[in-house]
Amino acid sequence: MYRRQLLDYAGVLFGSFLVAVALVFFINPYKIVPGGVYGTSIVLHTLVPSIQVGTFTYMIAIPLLIASYFLIGKGIGVKTMMVTLVAPLFMNIITSLVYPDTESMQQLDPARLVDGRLNLSNDLMLATIMGGVLLGVGEGLIVRCRATSGGSDIVGLIISKYLHVKFAWALMATDMTVVFFGLLVIGMGMGTGHSGSNSWLLTCYSLICIYVISKSISFVVSGSKNNKLLFIVTQGNHEEMQQFILKRLDRTATVIPTHGLYSGIKQETLMMVAQRHEVDTITKTIAEIDPGVFVIVTDSYDIYGNRWKDFPEKSDLQLY
Repeated sequence: MYRRQLLDYAGVLFGSFLVAVALVFFINPYKIVPGGVYGTSIVLHTLVPSIQVGTFTYMIAIPLLIASYFLIGKGIGVKTMMVTLVAPLFMNIITSLVYPDTESMQQLDPARLVDGRLNLSNDLMLATIMGGVLLGVGEGLIVRCRATSGGSDIVGLIISKYLHVKFAWALMATDMTVVFFGLLVIGMGMGTGHSGSNSWLLTCYSLICIYVISKSISFVVSGSKNNKLLFIVTQGNHEEMQQFILKRLDRTATVIPTHGLYSGIKQETLMMVAQRHEVDTITKTIAEIDPGVFVIVTDSYDIYGNRWKDFPEKSDLQLY
């Protein structure tokens, strides 16, 4: 248990570091707005360059966590609080190290980032993808370690609870509002008086970044969905089928008594989990055993229990 907790805390720290690296090197300098607290902080920094992005993150994330305690009624996990405190700190420290002076740090000038050796001003798509992947991997690692970076998901939960809308819609509306805010301030120069002829394109890059982040988080949290859930509807050769699953596959299955709705014939449905590379062998073999078999194969999002993942402990539960 203690080893697992230690690994989780290490994972939270490393994930927070990746988030900070993604923002400092690939997102902040190009004013890409990835939604949520980080996106809002980037927009606010554009309005007030003297305050670092990480500091703005503190100013937004901590009040949101406190609000969630009173409005949603869920406790704030230690690891979630760690992310809230550590990620912006990493961001501010790295930012102060990679820019040569205060002026370039306030302007987040990519031409002076690491002495210009990492200037991707002419390769914004690369910056968008690299930033999105690193940020997504970092946040995905944080989630896998049973924490959350808070932010827009808290706003989504509050909207969902009090306005009675679906959480997914509330979350999307929150991120789109942040992106629109970025379009007004960064793309159109509202409040700054500075806007390039193609600054509005940053909104498109921001949307691409949000998409890449979501896919990267899903991959880290759920993997490439190698696990498959099989429903095998069979009428005969039960013994041979069972021996194949138990002996050759070294798997087990749940037997569910069923009957055909049209035929009324009594059947058995076997529910089992398998790796993706095993599916072809399984389907081919069971078709040879029972030519009348009916098989449904679907992705398995997550599997807990016997020989798979351990169930999360009560102390691991965090606010999402």
